Amino acid sequence: MIENGYTVSGMSCGHCAQSVTEELTELAGVTGVEVDVESGRVVVRSEQELAEADVRAAVEEAGYTYEGGFTSESGTANDTAALNDPDVLKDPAVLKDTAALV
Repeated sequence: MIENGYTVSGMSCGHCAQSVTEELTELAGVTGVEVDVESGRVVVRSEQELAEADVRAAVEEAGYTYEGGFTSESGTANDTAALNDPDVLKDPAVLKDTAALV
């Protein structure tokens, strides 16, 4: 199983989260989606790597703005401490992984 994290802007409520979840769940191989409306962070679990263009298109179809991807130091996006730590994106290993997404 693969976990990737993305930042989405423009969400403000549970309905927003549901819209993003529905669109991302339609992507081939997606097995789960977790949305944190307050932070704008979205964690997607999938059976295969997802193309960034597909994730962007799904987020935009839901009516929101795709801001990019992120990973934790462990390489998984659902490391709760890392998700809440703004310094995680300053880590050279994380920057390298994130740069590969764009």
